[in-house]
Amino acid sequence: MHTLYLSLGSNLGNRHALLHRALCLIDERIGDVYRTSSFIETEPWGFQSEHRFLNACCQVNTMLSPKRCLQETQQIEHELGRRQKSTDGRYHDRPIDIDLLMYDDLQLNEPGLQLPHPHMHERDFVMIPLRELLNKG
Repeated sequence: MHTLYLSLGSNLGNRHALLHRALCLIDERIGDVYRTSSFIETEPWGFQSEHRFLNACCQVNTMLSPKRCLQETQQIEHELGRRQKSTDGRYHDRPIDIDLLMYDDLQLNEPGLQLPHPHMHERDFVMIPLRELLNKG
């Protein structure tokens, strides 16, 4: 069994419902959602928008590989309405965003997947809910 930490965010549509639905799908497809942080509201990061984000983190116990976890989270994003991924530092409004933050103590640097997430420490919308989870442990 592996311990996976994910970051979730939404700034379009019914943000609460989208985060709850994403957590349910994660639990069904990736593994047991063991703990979830509080939901926090934040300003967009890296771009301008009138739509505020709702963010959270979760801890998942999984048997899937990191690459398979990434595939599953991307499929969940697509099913919940995300049609465009952020590329080259260009961010935009989105109904759901799910990022892999950490997978056990694994350090991985492959095209499309870096673990731990290389920018998580720069982002309060990730670190505040992540610290909440780590402090519960």
